[in-house]
Amino acid sequence: MTETNLRVPRMGLVLLVGVSGSGKSTFAAEHFEPTQVIGSDFCRGMVSDDENDQTATADAFALLNTIVDIRLRRGLLTVVDATNVQRKAREQLIRIAKDNNVLTTAIVLDVPESVAVARNRSRPERDFGDHVVRRQRRDLRDGFKRMAREGVRKVYVLKGQEEIDAARIELERPWPDRTELTGPFDILGDIHGCRSELESLLGDLGYEIRRDDQGRPVGAHHPEGRTAVFVGDLVDRGPDSPGVLRLVMGMVADGDALCVPGNHENKLVRYMRKGAGKLTHGLAETVEQLGRESEEFRERVLEFCDGLVSHLVLDDGKLVIAHAGLKEEYHGRASGRVRSFALYGETTGETDEFGLPVRLPWARDYRGRAAVVYGHVPTNKAEWLNNTICLDTGCVFGGRLTALRYPEREIVDVDAEQVWYEPVRPLAEETSRDNDRNAGQAVDITDLGMGDLHAGLFVDTDDGVVRANAESAMAALEVMSRFAVDPRWLVYLPPTMAPAPTAADPGLLEHPAEAFESFRSSGIGQVICEEKHMGSRAVAVLCRDEAAAERRFVPGELGTVFTRTGRPFFKDADLQRTMVDELRRAVSDAGLWDKLGTDWVALDGEMLPWSAKAGSLIRDQYASVGAAARASLPAAGAALAAAAERGVDVSGLAATIERRTGQMAAFSDVYRRYTWETDGVKGLRFAPFMLLATEGREYTEADHLWHMSVAEQLADAHPMIHRTRYRVVDTTDGDAREAAAGWWREMVDVGGEGMVVKPLLGARAMARKGLAQPGLKVRGPEYLRIIYGADYTDPERIAVLKDRRLGRKAGLAMREHKLGLTALSRLAAGEPLWRVHEPVFALLALETEPVDPRL
Repeated sequence: MTETNLRVPRMGLVLLVGVSGSGKSTFAAEHFEPTQVIGSDFCRGMVSDDENDQTATADAFALLNTIVDIRLRRGLLTVVDATNVQRKAREQLIRIAKDNNVLTTAIVLDVPESVAVARNRSRPERDFGDHVVRRQRRDLRDGFKRMAREGVRKVYVLKGQEEIDAARIELERPWPDRTELTGPFDILGDIHGCRSELESLLGDLGYEIRRDDQGRPVGAHHPEGRTAVFVGDLVDRGPDSPGVLRLVMGMVADGDALCVPGNHENKLVRYMRKGAGKLTHGLAETVEQLGRESEEFRERVLEFCDGLVSHLVLDDGKLVIAHAGLKEEYHGRASGRVRSFALYGETTGETDEFGLPVRLPWARDYRGRAAVVYGHVPTNKAEWLNNTICLDTGCVFGGRLTALRYPEREIVDVDAEQVWYEPVRPLAEETSRDNDRNAGQAVDITDLGMGDLHAGLFVDTDDGVVRANAESAMAALEVMSRFAVDPRWLVYLPPTMAPAPTAADPGLLEHPAEAFESFRSSGIGQVICEEKHMGSRAVAVLCRDEAAAERRFVPGELGTVFTRTGRPFFKDADLQRTMVDELRRAVSDAGLWDKLGTDWVALDGEMLPWSAKAGSLIRDQYASVGAAARASLPAAGAALAAAAERGVDVSGLAATIERRTGQMAAFSDVYRRYTWETDGVKGLRFAPFMLLATEGREYTEADHLWHMSVAEQLADAHPMIHRTRYRVVDTTDGDAREAAAGWWREMVDVGGEGMVVKPLLGARAMARKGLAQPGLKVRGPEYLRIIYGADYTDPERIAVLKDRRLGRKAGLAMREHKLGLTALSRLAAGEPLWRVHEPVFALLALETEPVDPRL
């Protein structure tokens, strides 16, 4: 029988599909390297020591999916040897491939049922009945036509053993992979129909232009064998888009040029195929110009533009060409996401004052080995930024047409002959940060500066982009530079926390029942309730010795304690140092340096009492109000009593004064509980509730019980460490919820602030699931007097306060939580300090958003 070639991407996922006994493992062993094949039986054996242990199937596929994800992320061909006959089994694998921007191929081995049954009977370890094969075969038949809709790019069906034996695998390299082409190259920026300027620039670059019998340029060749590379946007806006296309298509056909598509070619293709799209942004001019050309030429244009590959990887991977640029993880990949980024870049979904999309500054974060050359966004001058360069210098808008000689990294440009198209906004002025950028070298920025923030902060977290506007970000930087601890310590800021949904009880604003229901409705079965302390949030970064501090943070210091806004917790420098020493001693006495294998730790917690940081606030804002009430209310009561003796009916006012007197007494009791005498570190307490990070690790994957166990080890070791009471609650168990609510009531009735309810799972796991808030605070009714006022419990007032509009606060809490996780992951990965500071500063910037501070 004639051999059948199965074309499989060299970087992609291959699903072997077939019933048990169809010969998948034999086929895999014959056609692929052993390291490329991941089998479900192999994974079952890895997790249970028995490849036939069906009770281990769930764990086996969890391991299989993890291996597949890692291999595809690393760009390796990965073959899955499992039955894969059910849609649900394929769905997870196809999603992993899509997440890694690679294509999926299915190879179906369709053998007769009798053959599969006979093979299984001959293998004693396959002790399942023949009915299993029949069921699998039904699933296979049902899935033939569905696979393409599921996201499988190619489906090969091999019917019978003869076709299976005749199959041969042919590995295809990814479409963008032209790494064998080493240049030298001349890379040209956006032309936009400026044919005359293109001819001039090619001439300056040394190309000899070839013309047809009508004198039109139809090709250009460099006598030294250089290759031109066009970054897209050949058409629209300018005077002669057909002339540009004719010249570029001729050069590509002759092997003298390469080309990637721009967003304008993409729009032109859609219009020519289906008449789709609006005739805006210069498309009308191109359509009108092409209308004067022959039908044959228009068909050539359509075929050429439609066949362009999203981006090119050249020179052994050292050069990447993409119209709008390309993040490193997309290089060489093939997916709709990659093509969209290469054509349009990445935007926030917002528009600027000119009505144009706000683009994410991906080049600012780029640190890849490959030089990325792109266009798309017109700038005044082509300059290097972190080994990337934009060559669109706005020729059609009256700027210049620019080329980059590679590998020489020389810029060659020509002036526009005139303004062919009025720009919507002025060309962006790009300025150099330093000489390294002009030399085309990656810039290693140690700290963030104003230049990094002119467009705001766009922090790429694991769960989407979080943006802080430029004004808030710069204000945050100003605050940090003037008031914060040494920025080398500033590796994390704690996020804000949302309150629980408003209580159904008419006399309460907050109650645990609503927090439990919020998590239960999000599918979270277990939560941990932690006592909320009457103190101030504090982050402690502590070093084992001076060598660790000098290596990782600040020479000459052993640690720091800072507030939610990054400021030193104690204004007295000696007290700050003494507190650091005591906390370091707690870590040492608990043996955590050795247990964690680190010479520094970062802890998140609460410093008690509140008066240690907020003494003046308590004195000026709360105590003064209490003192005034104690002075005035008795006098008012006495005056009313005298009036009553004279026969004046003041019973209503007297009752109000009496009620106010009790409310103010309760108000004073609250803030007094937050105050006690301290002398230096004597009387101070630190209540840790999360170990943030150590050398090379962050601990947001660990569940909260683990974090509480670390806190208890510290409390056992040192009297300064304050214990946090907690309990785990099953949100689906009514009795457990009621008992936890009773525990909350006991705490708040004796003056406690309340509690925080968190999913038991680790913070990062919850963020990845995207199910619910990382924590909800449930404050007691007496504590809330200092938030909403002593008389907030009056029925008419509390009825108004119940309309709290929590959505903005909840959204802010989620965004800040993502930023905190991102800062920790970058810190643990050893990324440059400026990368760690991005989410830190963005979090501080978000704190300026208009949210009710009482929440």
